Amino acid sequence: MKKFPFLSTFILVLIFLFCFVFPSFYTGSAYDLNPSAILLPPSLEHFLGTDRLGRDLFARLMIGGQVSLIIGVLSALISSLVGLMIGISAGFFQKNVDKFNIIVIDLFLTFPTFFLLLALISYMSASVWVLIFIISITGWMGMARMIRSESFAISNAPFIKILKLSNVNTLKIIFKYFAPLLAPIFFISFTFGVSGAILAESGLSFLGIGITPPQMSWGVIISEGKEVIDIAWWLSFFPGFLIFLVTLSLINLSDYLQSKSNEKDILNDI
Repeated sequence: MKKFPFLSTFILVLIFLFCFVFPSFYTGSAYDLNPSAILLPPSLEHFLGTDRLGRDLFARLMIGGQVSLIIGVLSALISSLVGLMIGISAGFFQKNVDKFNIIVIDLFLTFPTFFLLLALISYMSASVWVLIFIISITGWMGMARMIRSESFAISNAPFIKILKLSNVNTLKIIFKYFAPLLAPIFFISFTFGVSGAILAESGLSFLGIGITPPQMSWGVIISEGKEVIDIAWWLSFFPGFLIFLVTLSLINLSDYLQSKSNEKDILNDI
């Protein structure tokens, strides 16, 4: 039995507090320019140093983290819900509905996800909501495939067949019986999706086609620091380290949820 990842959960809670609560108490500004404090290393005055315009990196990481986490959470939530609905519809109705869904899933899987992101973003002006939309519509396919296979197994269960023959309302069957059984897979996909969305946003912002200044995200801050990384390592290191911590913690949490789900399946089989 895998132990609950307390450390990973603690790190995630701490990072969320850092981004959404600490800014209310921190006196430094993420936007104020200070020509006399350009590229200062970490110190008591500036905990994580300053950037090329003399802006406090500690404050910028908090504000940038809000954007990165909002994009990550909302993109993962939307894509997981889309995958859940498509997967359930394929497994519940089967036949022509399943065939159509498979064609749509395979069509999206034909294109490499990151290149599909680049293609879509090139036609739209990047913003937080645009990125959420684009990352969402390119990240639901894996969830849909997993839910589809599980939905087929649930549909073939005797009690579901009885409910269908009894003309029980379709929505009632889906929400009362399918949804609870598929909840573990949904949460596993969601936690993986958050880390994937944060990495996707960071990659796009690093390439200069994601979030644009004066808005900021961890990816934007890394991009701004790449030109002076030889003399100001902290500009790219700290946002990169935060992305690493969030991603690793979410993966550990996903592994735990997956192991619990597998244990439950084994017990049910017994």
